[in-house]
Amino acid sequence: MQEHEKRELLLSVSKPARYLGEELNSVHKDHDRVEVRFALAFPDVYEVGMSHLGSVILYHAINKRDDALCERVFAPWTDMEAEMRKRRLPLFTLESWRPVREFDVVGFTLQYEMTYTNILNMLDLAGIPLRALDRNEEHPLVIAGGPCAFNPEPVAPFFDAIVIGEGEEVIHEILDAVIHQKRIGMTRAERLRQLSRIEGVYVPSLYRPIHREGAFVGVEPLEGAPMPVRRRIVRDLDQLDFPTNPIVPYIQAVHDRVMVEVFRGCSRGCRFCQAGMIYRPVRERSEERIRHLVREAVDNTGSNEVSLVSLATCDYSRIEPVLKSLIAEHGPRGVGVSLPSLRVDSFAVGLAQEVQRVRKTGLTFAPEAGTQRLRDIINKGVTDEDLMTTVDAALSAGWHSLKLYFMLGLPGEEEADVLGIADICKRIMALEARGRREGRYRGKRLNLTVSVSVFVPKPHTPFQWEPQLPLPEVERRIELLKRELPRRRIDFDWHDPRLSRVEAVFARGDRRLADALERAWRLGCTFDGWSEHFSYDKWLQAFRETGINIEEYTGSRDPAAPLPWDHIDSGVRKEFLEAERERAFAGQTTPDCRWAVCSVCGVCMDYGVQVERADRT
Repeated sequence: MQEHEKRELLLSVSKPARYLGEELNSVHKDHDRVEVRFALAFPDVYEVGMSHLGSVILYHAINKRDDALCERVFAPWTDMEAEMRKRRLPLFTLESWRPVREFDVVGFTLQYEMTYTNILNMLDLAGIPLRALDRNEEHPLVIAGGPCAFNPEPVAPFFDAIVIGEGEEVIHEILDAVIHQKRIGMTRAERLRQLSRIEGVYVPSLYRPIHREGAFVGVEPLEGAPMPVRRRIVRDLDQLDFPTNPIVPYIQAVHDRVMVEVFRGCSRGCRFCQAGMIYRPVRERSEERIRHLVREAVDNTGSNEVSLVSLATCDYSRIEPVLKSLIAEHGPRGVGVSLPSLRVDSFAVGLAQEVQRVRKTGLTFAPEAGTQRLRDIINKGVTDEDLMTTVDAALSAGWHSLKLYFMLGLPGEEEADVLGIADICKRIMALEARGRREGRYRGKRLNLTVSVSVFVPKPHTPFQWEPQLPLPEVERRIELLKRELPRRRIDFDWHDPRLSRVEAVFARGDRRLADALERAWRLGCTFDGWSEHFSYDKWLQAFRETGINIEEYTGSRDPAAPLPWDHIDSGVRKEFLEAERERAFAGQTTPDCRWAVCSVCGVCMDYGVQVERADRT
């Protein structure tokens, strides 16, 4: 594309900086001097994709190689898509503005089920056949990875290969294989068979789902493909070359800060949480390594905020000394440190006081459920006393903006649990009023935000067999909560339950959903995670026209029946998940194995990983 054509295109769309690709720390390589070219595709807009740490890590890892290059491509916003189609421009990468179809590998992130239609749209814009079986030797390999890969079946027909698990090490094995394949001139079929022999790489065309009388009965491997496909896991985070020179976006990203991962995994065992299962076990970075990474990241980006990220950063065993040393070093320069996840306890509030000396924002906590009975069912280790003590500590420390996250429709939920959410909020407001009368709280009045999402059963969790609450009942409970919540100084927002319905279908779906997904895209569904673009009616039409019964996918599952993702080994044993399900409905909690005894989930034993045990109480 000529420069004047590029300029004309950018001037015709909103936020043209999304497509420039010349940001600080972006990498530009000569395509003729490398052996393999990788297009890193994130199926959402630039602002969202630039906040994704996994993409930052892979971009860095690939571009460190002398024989490879990696360039980024995001889902073009609707105005850019319209211009591209009108001008017959193929989807291009940001760094070189080269067509994506000219790359050797296109790698998509499966971060969220509601981005699946964007994947099809990006393939179509790139001029790459949607289905893997329709591609020939001239087309790039289309691969994927991410949390949704742990049930790859709904999108399996669209990918040549899917990575299960952590990508930092396996990506190099894939690139080495692709280089070898190009040198000796392997056919596409031969290339896929070779990729399937790499641990953690799932090649859908080498597995055949079996249905009898309309019921799923299992998956059959073909041509000696491995069964099951074992998840890849990085054993020592300190040995990883973590990126400290991330790209600095031209426009504000969703998470506008430098990210440093302090540990990976979570052992708290919330029974609804997929991430807490598939990222086990906990592996920590050393204090010295964290300080070094933060120092380099601040110097390389000029950022004024560093976020210490993990699934539960407060659980890092040396979080206090690390925070104090980072604040002492970077605080005088106006650089703040943030914790994206806080426990519901006063210890977390104390940490928040430390990190927000530079810049004070609101606090967010996730009790998840409105009563102790339901929190025990989901194994959320939070008591009513914990919550009120935490709020008291926050108000005493001067916070006046709090946000609480809850779920509706959790297994075992009753109307009393819904009313319990409103009761918690009333108690918090009463606590504040009493504290002000006693002179313990000063400053602005408390503003409380209550955010509610809808439970979606996810694979590889103890609740993978449980039904999603029917849509009319979810809507009734939302209305009940709206009526019961105090209206003064409480903001209430909720996730669209219709969107959660579609998400649940794909979360536990099988390959039969591929036709429905393609039909929904052809009906115009894209950017389904954006409320202004989501069309439930189009999705219902797509399901109806392809013979999909929503209730079959959102209803309860028989624990004795095979599941569409049984051939994917997450490391957590199915027997452990079944036992946790039984404990849930017995009202029994399971302690965190980092602080108590091993819960025998199977990860450490089967994958040979030494669990990171903590000594802080």
